[in-house]
Amino acid sequence: MEAVDHVAIAIPNAEAVTLWEQLLGSKPFHTEEVPSQGVRVYFFQVGPTKVELIEPMGTDSPVARFLEKRGPGLHHIAFYTEQLESEAERLQAAGFEPLSSAPQAAALGKKALFFHPRSTGGTLVELVSYL
Repeated sequence: MEAVDHVAIAIPNAEAVTLWEQLLGSKPFHTEEVPSQGVRVYFFQVGPTKVELIEPMGTDSPVARFLEKRGPGLHHIAFYTEQLESEAERLQAAGFEPLSSAPQAAALGKKALFFHPRSTGGTLVELVSYL
């Protein structure tokens, strides 16, 4: 893994974006819907790292279930790697449990693979690479 790509915060609705604009002193540089994950995302640039706000687009979204169970807050941390497939294989060989069998399309033209929190010490971990 080369760097932290982003830290993701689950938010209940777009009103929470205003809070983060005030906190970070800037507006999102990118907003996008990711239908495959059932979310709308808002990206802020903070130095070399991004903060991603993730808002559920419906009640059946995994993020909606997360919010119902845990409330707003830290959702996952994403690490950038140029070698997504080999890094994913390394993690799986070490006993980390992927949430899908292959990387999926993600926001900002990335592909991503998530690892289950029960295998990563309680934090949802995402590996990302740019297509």
